[in-house]
Amino acid sequence: MRKSLLVVVAVFALVFSMVSLAAAQTLIVAQGADPVTLDPQGQNDQPSARVRVQIYETLVEFDKDLNIVPALAESWEFITPNELEFKLRQGVKFHNGDAFTAEDVKYSIERVKDSATVAFLLEAISEVEVVDDYTVRIRMANPYAPILNHLAHPSTAIVNRRSVEEAGDDFGASVAIGTGPFVFKEWVSGSHVTLVRNENYWGEPAKVEELIIRSIPEGTVRAIELETGGVDIAYNLEPMDELRLTGQPGIVLDKYEELSTSYVGFNVLKPPLDNKLVRQAINYALDVDAVVDYIYTGLAAKSNTPLPPGAWGFNPNVEGYYYDPDKARELLAEAGYADGLKLSIWTNDNPLRMQIAEMFQANLADVGVEVEIQILPWATYLEDTALGKHDMFILGWGTVTADADYGLYALFHSSMHGDPGNRTFYTNPRVDELLDAGRRETDPEKRMAIYWEAQETIVEDAPWVFLINTSAVNGLRDYVEGFWPHPAGHHVLGGVSVNK
Repeated sequence: MRKSLLVVVAVFALVFSMVSLAAAQTLIVAQGADPVTLDPQGQNDQPSARVRVQIYETLVEFDKDLNIVPALAESWEFITPNELEFKLRQGVKFHNGDAFTAEDVKYSIERVKDSATVAFLLEAISEVEVVDDYTVRIRMANPYAPILNHLAHPSTAIVNRRSVEEAGDDFGASVAIGTGPFVFKEWVSGSHVTLVRNENYWGEPAKVEELIIRSIPEGTVRAIELETGGVDIAYNLEPMDELRLTGQPGIVLDKYEELSTSYVGFNVLKPPLDNKLVRQAINYALDVDAVVDYIYTGLAAKSNTPLPPGAWGFNPNVEGYYYDPDKARELLAEAGYADGLKLSIWTNDNPLRMQIAEMFQANLADVGVEVEIQILPWATYLEDTALGKHDMFILGWGTVTADADYGLYALFHSSMHGDPGNRTFYTNPRVDELLDAGRRETDPEKRMAIYWEAQETIVEDAPWVFLINTSAVNGLRDYVEGFWPHPAGHHVLGGVSVNK
């Protein structure tokens, strides 16, 4: 049944792609899920960000080596430790023809601060002053070490006030206006987003006339589309498809280490998961090495902390948990569950996550924990985990800013419960204290020590099962030029060309 479905999907996708390829100079990219919204301040998820970075721009951005470089801001300087001034790029136009000015920066930053999902990025900012049309000053209540990193995050992108207010609820759905190299054309939910080249772009124009980003959840179908030429780039090929496509004529496989961590989150407010012993027991019950060896086949490494090794502040000395079913049974008995218990684990329709859920279902059954697997659509998954309806869930987090603050604050600070990132509803006053201090501390050595202690405390409390740090493989047709993978996964495509 599964093979038949894949064949039908693949044939349908191939017909779609053949029609799309009729457009001259079209780049077609496949990713694993539909965007949730095209509003930069609307949601903080990867599938949405991968589309939005083509449309919108930030004040500063990361280069290939994760250095902060100019984008819509030409330069910046700290007037005081708490005050940062930006000189803005002149002559930039939004896609609706409006001029980009300091007023747009002020409006966008204040909009980030009002967002239910991404306010944590810029909450340190207390005031935004428009000095003149092309000068902005940002004031903070205290020194805020990661401010430039956060201003490079896709969710701090600059939006056009007029278009946001005129569109109302349609902004991010049928209206998406930025300053980037591509202009939004259409979004067919569950199928694709179409963008066209911004002919009035302030920088180097996009290399292609049209960009189509397709949503193809099934990894095997993404691989088939790449093989047949139905897509030019396929993001995040699965391990089995990487092995099959290696060495195939016409295909280039691009592997890189991500700034990402995958984890199983617990709802620590729900019994019995409010008991630390139960959470620790589940950590010991799960064979994470088997996930690395058999599901990811070398495209992942076991993690002991919430941070990926490539992020600043990563603590390499945390021992973490290991597979020990006897230890798991011992802890369950100590917690009062010697006779077992029943839980559910949620995932979206990501095939690798579904395999992890099935493997862990068997691991937990071995120690007396009966687990029901529930698979939810992506948007519903995000909404319901934010509301705390789950027992356990499988998710990932990219440390987009390459700084420990982003990799820890949103996920473990008690002010971030729900949609901003802390879907485990974890609260520890000491961790709050450390994460607040890490934002204010400007001495790198002292700041590093703060984050090392925070990771040790979080791992001891076990609000997660600490799973894996991942590598990713993107597949490209050999006629694609100019693609480089962003370590955070939101690849900018303006410089990519198709030379068939």
